[in-house]
Amino acid sequence: MRRIARIYRTFFVSSFARELEFRANFFAKILQNLVWITFFLLIILVIFRNTNSIAGWTRGEVFVLAATCTVMNALSSAFFMSLMEIPEQVRRGTLDFVITKPIDTQFWVSTRKFNFDQLGTFVAGIVMIFYGLQEAQIQPDTAQIGAYGVLVLTSTALFYSLNLLLMTLGIWLVRVDNLWVLGETVMQVSRYPVEIFHSGLQRFFIYILPLGFIATVPTRILVRGVDGTLIALGLAWTVVAIVVSRWFWNFALRHYSSASS
Repeated sequence: MRRIARIYRTFFVSSFARELEFRANFFAKILQNLVWITFFLLIILVIFRNTNSIAGWTRGEVFVLAATCTVMNALSSAFFMSLMEIPEQVRRGTLDFVITKPIDTQFWVSTRKFNFDQLGTFVAGIVMIFYGLQEAQIQPDTAQIGAYGVLVLTSTALFYSLNLLLMTLGIWLVRVDNLWVLGETVMQVSRYPVEIFHSGLQRFFIYILPLGFIATVPTRILVRGVDGTLIALGLAWTVVAIVVSRWFWNFALRHYSSASS
């Protein structure tokens, strides 16, 4: 673990040095992210202009849901932005050099770069959560806050695993550069409560394709109370996703035809 921590510290420092070289780009990205957040909040305001609730969700609760998605997306993009480079590494043959290094390849391709411009998005998301709770006049207790924090972290790991599964396909689909767009689509869908779908789709997004755990379930627990069954199911889904994505990555590497072969 000390070796991994030392290597990650090196990744972090090199990423910080890279941001210092392009400071204007760094601030431009932060501004872009904030503009997108503002745009989405305006959409929520427009939707709730003539109604007090949608599928049982009030405006304040939807603000918290959107903020939760923002926080999770910021965490995922900050820590695991390197995943998007896998198809390019395969095409250029630079993945060969990663495989030959005496380090876990999944760790390398996942954490090689830290995306500092997501820090502003993360802070904005936290502010939105507090605003949404105040808007909805909700004061969650300690158990709700703790369960929410756990589920946000596990759901971020779940989203990371889904992205890893998608980007690993780049080992076979070499010329597909926009696999990451599918991950972005998942996050966009997760910005809306699963209750807006009919009961069949709700069960599908909870028990089959767990998109509901990416934002809806953590938010529901924060604003409506702790549900032990959903927490256990969310943790189980995360473990399954991590194990499957790990297996699929190793399987893909065994079938990887390097640029030098």
